[in-house]
Amino acid sequence: MATLVGILALGIVAGMVKTADGAAVPPSSMAKIRRMNSRGPYVGVIVPNSFEMSPLLQSPSFRSDPNFPYLDILGRRFRFGKVKNKKVVIVMTGLSMLNAGITTELLLALFDVKGVVHYGIAGNANPQLQIGDVTIPQYWAHTGLWNWQRFGDGPDDELAFESSGDDTREFGYLEFDDYNNATRDGEGVGNFLNRVWHQREEVFPIDGVPEVRQLAFWVPVDKSYYKLSTKITDLKLEACVNSSTCLPRTPRVVMVKRGVSANVFVDNRAYREFLSSKFNATPVDMESAGVALVCRQLGTPFIAFRSLSDLAGGGSSLSNEATTFASLAAQNAVDAVVKFISLLAS
Repeated sequence: MATLVGILALGIVAGMVKTADGAAVPPSSMAKIRRMNSRGPYVGVIVPNSFEMSPLLQSPSFRSDPNFPYLDILGRRFRFGKVKNKKVVIVMTGLSMLNAGITTELLLALFDVKGVVHYGIAGNANPQLQIGDVTIPQYWAHTGLWNWQRFGDGPDDELAFESSGDDTREFGYLEFDDYNNATRDGEGVGNFLNRVWHQREEVFPIDGVPEVRQLAFWVPVDKSYYKLSTKITDLKLEACVNSSTCLPRTPRVVMVKRGVSANVFVDNRAYREFLSSKFNATPVDMESAGVALVCRQLGTPFIAFRSLSDLAGGGSSLSNEATTFASLAAQNAVDAVVKFISLLAS
């Protein structure tokens, strides 16, 4: 079934993805894709940025394919090799939900991928955890899709398009009035920004009816992957950036309930506390939900590992802690991913 889906998807890409002059993916590239797929299936490893990918490529656990190390297609480089003797194809997305979604779609449409492992660093919304901890959420959501309510309407007022099923008040709202500094006679001053309600994404699964949407907010990771990942919670992780910069305790791998993504770099305590209290979120990033949503649409097993690089809007009052601990967090994420991939069935 996976091979059949791969062949069908490959045909779609060959026919539909075109350059500005109308040319499809070059025949030479299509031949190389078929050649690499004959060696599959692969574990797809999706990484946001180069500084997060480099520790994996430099790891002794990764061996690049000596005959076919990479293939460049449509602005993405797909790297082939093995991690702990498991066949992988590694690709970097770039920043943002859009890049994450596009890259995941290309990976799964072009190559014979049996499952996706996503990793990177993230801000932390849970003050009970610390920098360097690697989190494995059970659910992911995109929290940047909003219905921005007009000033004067309240929480009990129906949203535009709510009656048609497009919008919902199910997942709650962010009330800007709660964050006002100014007061008048001891009373809160109304904020013209009013409130935004969090909305679901539209998804169109490949096993569904074309153009008949399904709606998704919390996207679960693959159950078998999540269960397997519990076996790496005793993994020893790095605690020091160098001999003089160490964390107060040794980081650990932690199973958490939820992670959230949006096209926002969160370096604000109030919004961090909102995400924690409203959604019980721990890692906060800009890509994971994009990968999760595409994997859901295409029916591909998915899991994400996010290592905490900073307490969002916390820590030093002078600068974000990620500038100091990003490299350590990235290395810890790689160590967790390598261990997880080693446990996957061949």
